[in-house]
Amino acid sequence: MQNSKFKNQNYKSKFKNIFLKTVPLWMVLVIVLNSTMIMGIAQYYLIRAELKRNINELAKTTKNPDELVQILKQQVLPQEGYTTSLKWKDLGKKLVEVGAIDKAKFEASVASDADGKNSMKYMDGSSDDNISISEKNSHFIVNFFWALGLANKSKVLDEGPMKTGNTQTANFASTGGWTLGAKPVMELYSSAEIVPLNSFQQDLVKKIAENVFRPCCGNSTAFPDCNHGMAMLGLLELLASQGATEEQMYTAALQMNRFWFAGQYAIIDQYLASKGRVPSEVSPKEILGKEYSSGSGFGRITNELKGEPQGGASCGV
Repeated sequence: MQNSKFKNQNYKSKFKNIFLKTVPLWMVLVIVLNSTMIMGIAQYYLIRAELKRNINELAKTTKNPDELVQILKQQVLPQEGYTTSLKWKDLGKKLVEVGAIDKAKFEASVASDADGKNSMKYMDGSSDDNISISEKNSHFIVNFFWALGLANKSKVLDEGPMKTGNTQTANFASTGGWTLGAKPVMELYSSAEIVPLNSFQQDLVKKIAENVFRPCCGNSTAFPDCNHGMAMLGLLELLASQGATEEQMYTAALQMNRFWFAGQYAIIDQYLASKGRVPSEVSPKEILGKEYSSGSGFGRITNELKGEPQGGASCGV
């Protein structure tokens, strides 16, 4: 019995050594994102140690923070993108009709994007395509939903900090920074029922918006003072209007944030793994909360990881 036990321990030791020497970072990340594979292949501590070691090595050898963020993004984001349950329908056409989007200005703003020209088809007529986001169209998506969040009639905009604070509503980045409309921004602000919401849906959007943060600042989506906040508000409103549950809304919100702040969420995943947690098993609601996804929460994470690159998504058009 003792010899058998000794042999088993040797096999386990050999397995650990082979695993740590041969498994590349991308595979470790896949494993981290799949709890079934984790339990079948190795203990949590093996995976998080390898993950941290690989990313730390990348940080040492890659001097340019932007380059490192791009590497992390490629290893974490699904290359095929993320497809929502939402349909485009005639949403783009409505935004053009109410003046929230000036079609010519909008097209110019996404002309250099990999999928910019192809995405403009959603500004005309109606489409049964599902709304999806990828590295190729994430700029188009954030600007599109920015316009929706800005113009759609909203309890968050009418009664929240955008109206009740000390700053003039027109002077926020999400309002004064919107230059792709056909009308003055305050004529657009919460002006049209592009996506009609009943009282229950408005309250649901407000409730979830208060717990959805973004790494670029300390505010939740209930205070959408930058483009990502306003775009997230538009996404939540569209989801609510089509009968999405809270869980579905949080899931879609996290996936959008991952593309808008890919470098940051790669690091948040690393942090969760370093604490013995599997990112895919942590609820989107928790990850989107202040502890992880706010500017201050992410700052705490980078401090604990001692200087990992933050990356950055532009808050302008």
